[in-house]
Amino acid sequence: MEMNAVLDIVTRSDPGMVRSNNEDAVMANPARGFAVLADGMGGYNAGEVASGMAIALLGTELEKAFLEREPSSVDASGKSWAHVSLETHMIRVNSAIYQAAQSQPQYAGMGTTLVVGVFHDNRMTVGHIGDSRLYRMRGEDFQQVTRDHSLLQEQIDSGLITPEQARHSQNKNLVTRAVGVDPEVVPEIHEHAVLPGDVYLFCSDGLNDMVEDEEIGMTVGALSANLELCSMQLIQMANDNGGRDNVSVILVKVKGEFPAARGWWARLLAWFK
Repeated sequence: MEMNAVLDIVTRSDPGMVRSNNEDAVMANPARGFAVLADGMGGYNAGEVASGMAIALLGTELEKAFLEREPSSVDASGKSWAHVSLETHMIRVNSAIYQAAQSQPQYAGMGTTLVVGVFHDNRMTVGHIGDSRLYRMRGEDFQQVTRDHSLLQEQIDSGLITPEQARHSQNKNLVTRAVGVDPEVVPEIHEHAVLPGDVYLFCSDGLNDMVEDEEIGMTVGALSANLELCSMQLIQMANDNGGRDNVSVILVKVKGEFPAARGWWARLLAWFK
């Protein structure tokens, strides 16, 4: 199924008001129903290299994977092909970036966050590493879907600080998991039900560090009929509040249902793959 018939997707990235270069990277493949956002880190230009490698490699490999098999098909372990593909290729991307950082001194220490969403069979499989986020607007309910891999989140989880204290902490950028920094990394992957009318927001921390979740949600709710305008407004809000970091967003609006084919012919084809 060509997913661009049921998904509206807009991507936008901005260097912000302070930094001269942009270490964020975004991409979407509307036909195959997936989107990728990466927020790079490292020395001079190295963050750009890491995030660029991440979206290029993932974009290519996921497209190949979903041409080979339907994302919703299930393997012997009971996992969807979307889940298996995300896990496999996020780990491979980690290895590729780590090897590049080890072999080229100018890239030493580079890494990136990742958040990836694959839409299939009225579901979304989400993989993430680091503190780039995915939010969902459903009706009037705006919720964070992913959970940051960060020191702040660990402190909140352990009761050392409150979410309110976390908003004013100086340790916002300390991630506990990233792509390319260590030889191995474990992606966090979950599946979520999707409903027509849902709007999904992928963003780098340049947005949510500058703009409160409540304001983000109000903006997405008010401008969801025009995703281009919504993306521009979100970035403008971050920049108006100081724009201390690069800021990137991907907005996905679900226009209708997209169930997987389950007829005998579809099952037969899946069996041969």
